[in-house]
Amino acid sequence: MPNYLVTLSAITYCLRCLVDRDIPLNNGCLVPVKIVIPPNTILSPSENAPVVAGNVLTSQRICDVVFKAFHAVAASQGCMNNVTFGDNEFGITDPEILETRYPIILREFGLRLESGGRGKYRGGDGVIRRLLFRKELQLSLLTERRTFAPYGLFGGEPGRRG
Repeated sequence: MPNYLVTLSAITYCLRCLVDRDIPLNNGCLVPVKIVIPPNTILSPSENAPVVAGNVLTSQRICDVVFKAFHAVAASQGCMNNVTFGDNEFGITDPEILETRYPIILREFGLRLESGGRGKYRGGDGVIRRLLFRKELQLSLLTERRTFAPYGLFGGEPGRRG
């Protein structure tokens, strides 16, 4: 069920982006849309399937697929690049409070210049986060577009891989 709700949310977002006027953020905008999600697929896994990151990875890939189907925009980074870390005492990712609350130094958090694909409408630049951990912690990183670059559209070049 969580992936189903993530799917509906991503499709609703895409539809709101694609129409030329402001529409309410509710399920009413899905009334004219038929969504078919076959069972035992990535969007409707069996209850025994290992799943993770529906919001940070799956939702972004759904947006890429919907936007590409309508030839609306080129590919995004493909996910939200979720970084989590912590130990038995804490876990958080907000850059504004990292150094004041946790044993971390935020070395850099800024734009990755020239990382968006070149074309008539250049793709948006990604970000760089450099963290220095002042004690041993567990780190989890969920990212995409490491092997395959985000594709361009209508002759635009792909963006740089993560």
